[in-house]
Amino acid sequence: MKNVTIACGNGGVENNDLIQKVFYKYFKNDILEKNEDSAIIDSGKLAFSTDSFTVSPLFFKGGDIGKLAICGTCNDIAMMGAKPLWVSCAVIIEEGFDMKQLDTIVSSMKKELAINGAKVVCGDTKVVPKGAVDKIFINTSAVGQVQKKGISSNNISKDDIILINRDIGSHGATIFTAREGMDMSGSLQSDCTSLYPQVQALLDANIDITALRDATRGGVSASLNEWAKQSKIGIVVDESSIPIKDEVQGVCELLGFEAVNLANEGTFLLAINNKDEEKALEVLKRFDQNNKAAKIANITDEHIGKVVIQSSYGTKRYLEMPSGELLPRIC
Repeated sequence: MKNVTIACGNGGVENNDLIQKVFYKYFKNDILEKNEDSAIIDSGKLAFSTDSFTVSPLFFKGGDIGKLAICGTCNDIAMMGAKPLWVSCAVIIEEGFDMKQLDTIVSSMKKELAINGAKVVCGDTKVVPKGAVDKIFINTSAVGQVQKKGISSNNISKDDIILINRDIGSHGATIFTAREGMDMSGSLQSDCTSLYPQVQALLDANIDITALRDATRGGVSASLNEWAKQSKIGIVVDESSIPIKDEVQGVCELLGFEAVNLANEGTFLLAINNKDEEKALEVLKRFDQNNKAAKIANITDEHIGKVVIQSSYGTKRYLEMPSGELLPRIC
């Protein structure tokens, strides 16, 4: 590949290749190689993460770029069993950007910060000439205090099962239909949500958590494939157990998408000890949006590094890492 393509930002094969062949070539170290949602630093006491947000459109059903920026970064902290505390905010704004829209975006950020119990402690603002950026881009970084040490996507074993907290694909489907001006009847909206309260509830219930992962770019497919490779395990998914809203399934059937490849911003996977299945599902279902929380997969010592998906008809196939241009700019 001679040039960077849109597919390089899809969270799938091309994205991983770009990171491995360029950035890891120069930045590789023992912390980065763990491939976690956040870096664990300061002898395991702190979690640190950063993310940039370029979503189009800026406003969508269920959120906007401001809400997305705080949720996305704080969720990465929460996925390491940590409480988000301190956030940085850097914005690049195109000249002529509407001040009322900017105020709405920053107000959304404040609301999500309150939900996480975090605060912005540093930042940067740049204004660039018209056309140099598409309206507004936001970068947020966060530092959080680890509440439970040892949560890692490198430690999943046959003693674990995999749960999901809610239905999948709503964010990706919402962004696509909004961008294309498709008027979808029903309740389709982004699942964009701050996940720390759910993680804290699981920790308070003493759920034996091995790993957590919010299934953002590349969706459930990318997350499960990353786990299989990182922990050197096989994962067997029961396709019928994966919760999908009718509206999302309708978008997928209409446009030829796979729901498991669509982005999420409030949906996460849990690898937990199998003895805690019922208790974990009970905790998750306390949250209104999680009425479809379910066990979706088992761990096997066969098909190492692979994800196998089993249909309701008994057929099996490999669930591959997403590739090609999926839904550009979903975050």
